[in-house]
Amino acid sequence: MFEKLRIKEHMEVATSTGEHVGTVDEVKDDQIKLTRTDSSDGAHHYVALENVEKIDDNRVYLKQGTPIPMGAGIN
Repeated sequence: MFEKLRIKEHMEVATSTGEHVGTVDEVKDDQIKLTRTDSSDGAHHYVALENVEKIDDNRVYLKQGTPIPMGAGIN
């Protein structure tokens, strides 16, 4: 299990296979808010903390099968 305090602004968020999803803007409640600059629609997107598999090398990896918000990095 990870500590949400380890997730910092500007960390990369990736799928379980390493595909870029977005960049952390902030951790808000039980969600990671992604930056707007990484989204195709210019909006903030959110990923639930429960979908984080691990944090490694300044990168947040999501669990396999995590739904990626429409407009986030890999869509």
